[in-house]
Amino acid sequence: MYKFLIRPILFSFDPEKVHYFTFSLIHFLSKIPGIKSMFRSLYVVENQQLERKLFGLTFKNPVGLAAGFDKDAKLYNELSNFGFGFIEIGTLTPKPQDGNPKKRLFRLKEDEAIINRMGFNNGGVELAVERLKNASSSLKSRGILIGGNIGKNKNTPNEKAVEDYKICFNALFDYVDYFVVNVSSPNTPNLRALQDKEPLTDLLKALQVLNFQKPKSKPILLKIAPDLTDEQLLDIIDIVSVTKIDGVIATNTTISREGLFSDNKTEVGGLSGKPLTTRSTEVIKFLAEKSNKAFPIIGVGGIHSYKDALEKLEAGADLVQVYTGFIYEGPRLIKAINQAILKKAQ
Repeated sequence: MYKFLIRPILFSFDPEKVHYFTFSLIHFLSKIPGIKSMFRSLYVVENQQLERKLFGLTFKNPVGLAAGFDKDAKLYNELSNFGFGFIEIGTLTPKPQDGNPKKRLFRLKEDEAIINRMGFNNGGVELAVERLKNASSSLKSRGILIGGNIGKNKNTPNEKAVEDYKICFNALFDYVDYFVVNVSSPNTPNLRALQDKEPLTDLLKALQVLNFQKPKSKPILLKIAPDLTDEQLLDIIDIVSVTKIDGVIATNTTISREGLFSDNKTEVGGLSGKPLTTRSTEVIKFLAEKSNKAFPIIGVGGIHSYKDALEKLEAGADLVQVYTGFIYEGPRLIKAINQAILKKAQ
């Protein structure tokens, strides 16, 4: 129904406007008695065999929603009814910022992809914290985890970026289950320079100092770009070992435009969706093999079917996340992936 009826209607309008319209619609529908239960009956797969235990957390199932969809923690309660085991909010920055000028979000229908140059548009970390304080107790009781994806403000120079990440870390600490350090978005000027070995090591060490000062530390993961060379990926493995962070999310969007067919393929920004499927899986496999599976990996990038998800798990991912695939395929994708994982386990 979604692909043949709902999606064609949504795809006939501006993608950013549709995003906010869909948010409002899901929020409205979820207030109608019985609708949340109906969504859960349609999309949630309940089975203990789906549970995954990683870095001290228990994930109800291994399928999550990637950062960027619910940047400001506005809809995570409602989205939890679509079958996700975990939901990642953000990227959040210390101060509110509008992001890049519109138009900044583009569908590449022929490629089943999206280009975005949003630029960390968000209402700031404190506003998100206020929403997280009001988290429904049912979310915790259903075992759905929340990740906090953090970044720096556009106007913060790289030499002061550590302070931005520390502000977000401290503000969110009591309200998320794990953290993701985003230094890999291509849409904030010079952000990816923080992926270089020395600044990245310094950033993660600074966050770990804060982390170990808490009564109980929380997992910190690093989100990396798919455009890193093999040498840079080896550096990532070394950085994870040195800083003792808990894992890696592979991968963010790509600046590559290889093999695209859509007319608007030259738009500036990060590309997500099917064209990223192969590269993100290659990065996962490289990290898993070269590190001897020394740390957990969350696989994301181009998951449009249960087969795509299984390939990433077989390549070495412990969990997977969807974003563009969720937009193109609808919520049945989450159910299909969980059912396929169960079938493979039996």
